[in-house]
Amino acid sequence: MATRTLDSPPSVLPLYARAAAPLIPGASLLPFVPGRGEEVPDTELVLGGVRPDTDEVAAYARVCGFSLRDSLPPTYPHVLAFPLHMAVMAEGSFPFGAVGLVHVENRIVQHRPLRLGEEVELRVRPTKLEPHPRGRTFGLLTEARSGGQKAWESVSTMLRREQRPADGTKADDNRPPSSRRPGEEGLTPSAEWRLGGDLGRRYAAVSGDRNPIHMHSLTARPLGFPGAIAHGMWTKARCLAALEGRLPDAFAVEVRFRKPIVLPARVEFLDAVEGEEIGFAVRDAKRHTPHLDGRVRKEEK
Repeated sequence: MATRTLDSPPSVLPLYARAAAPLIPGASLLPFVPGRGEEVPDTELVLGGVRPDTDEVAAYARVCGFSLRDSLPPTYPHVLAFPLHMAVMAEGSFPFGAVGLVHVENRIVQHRPLRLGEEVELRVRPTKLEPHPRGRTFGLLTEARSGGQKAWESVSTMLRREQRPADGTKADDNRPPSSRRPGEEGLTPSAEWRLGGDLGRRYAAVSGDRNPIHMHSLTARPLGFPGAIAHGMWTKARCLAALEGRLPDAFAVEVRFRKPIVLPARVEFLDAVEGEEIGFAVRDAKRHTPHLDGRVRKEEK
């Protein structure tokens, strides 16, 4: 594995330009544009000296529904690492551009809360491509370290949609999610959320994730969506905010993103205690279309 240490966070907007360039016919022939590789490069990016900005954390908490505390929301390290995610996927040796990829699963392990003002080191590396019923997937592995110890880690599974799946299997959007077990019918609705048409833009402003599929219907439709869709990580963050008072200091939370939430929308949040775990889900409030399934379990420190 090749490890590259960065002096400062990459600028996201130029990376988005490179990530979108493969959509232009012939652009992938350029050496700095993704699309020339056959496999995900075995590269790790490291960025030290990262200190979250208090005002930016507060703005993120407001959009996602977290209360203001002296520790980071458990999904916020993902935001800190997002420029590194984009830098990995914007390499010329990456097999395709990041624009149009779909975040299908996410797992976070918080070993302990990260405090406001605490300095962290971020590490990001991708995994190899794997066949999927709707194309191919790869993972983005992220670690946040402080004082030489791992405080937080995550795996984001990204889907490259393709007309003919790499393994020849048939796509099935409604198959049971890997992050859920039988007994989902035990979940009960506990809240209803009305999501405005501008939610994608508001979350982009606090997260840096300005993927066109989230910004406006005019930019989402050319990429195969009926309109702008909510960020999966906003949905996960909003669920954890709803569970905030019940989360231990050390826990693992995994979700599967199912049908996209096309904005504007009205959705319901469901949850239930399942032994030592909390199961939760997000469904369309009217049609009960499944949008997200997840579970939280306590981790030993």
